[in-house]
Amino acid sequence: MVEEPAGAEYAAPGGARAALAAAAARFNFSETPRLDAELLLAHALGLSRERLLLTLSDQPVPPAFAALVDRRAQHEPIAYITGTRAFWTIDLQVAPGVLIPRPDSETLIEAAVAHFAGAPGPRTILDLGTGSGALLLAALDQWPDATGVGIDASPAALEIATINAARIAPGRAVIRSGDWHGTGERFDLVLCNPPYVALDVPIPAEVAEHEPASALYAGKDGLADYARIAPLLGRQIAFGGVACVEIGADQRQTAGALFTAQGLHVTCRQDLAGRDRCLVIKP
Repeated sequence: MVEEPAGAEYAAPGGARAALAAAAARFNFSETPRLDAELLLAHALGLSRERLLLTLSDQPVPPAFAALVDRRAQHEPIAYITGTRAFWTIDLQVAPGVLIPRPDSETLIEAAVAHFAGAPGPRTILDLGTGSGALLLAALDQWPDATGVGIDASPAALEIATINAARIAPGRAVIRSGDWHGTGERFDLVLCNPPYVALDVPIPAEVAEHEPASALYAGKDGLADYARIAPLLGRQIAFGGVACVEIGADQRQTAGALFTAQGLHVTCRQDLAGRDRCLVIKP
């Protein structure tokens, strides 16, 4: 019996279109199986997804595609396989050990844009728990005259954020090791996406088994980090400034109460799906 070479199942008649269909059929656990397959094939070919779709009929299926499909079939996140993630107007490098930026977190940037609408944008930006640098660097891309600081306690996050900052906002972003205390200075805009998942809440396998637990879980009720941040936040917001803090969809009241108890003014902004997502906090 002659063994087929690795990846032969994706080299059947029909070329790239058939390969995408075969790959997507293995990703039935995903909310976006076809998109996942397209991103992996584009990565294997060294193309953007947009370019792949425009030239799909002309594209070969490289042998490397099969290995990428196998990894995704084991629930490994697409962003870790490709090493990149789009967020707001930027593309970020990501890697295991660092939380993958989500579209939901763009709600914080939307809230900041709304706050500064009709006025000069923020000149100084602080990102507490910066992770890959997503929020800080998206904000710096939004406001080209601003400078900012990203703080994280994770060595893996600091490494990736430093790489992203050097490419996306050279000379404008400083990445530092630290905690929720910040720098001791006040900033026009404070961004923060802390851990907020309760320990007993089930989450998808590709998140629970691959992404860092320290960036996900926040005690038995999901509020442990908010309880630490709330007493510290007010002294980090400049006059006329704002803090935009991500929350879980059911935490508007519980997390918000921790900040109002500190004398802060709190409203909430919803994400595109209509779920509570961002506490907008002012002194």
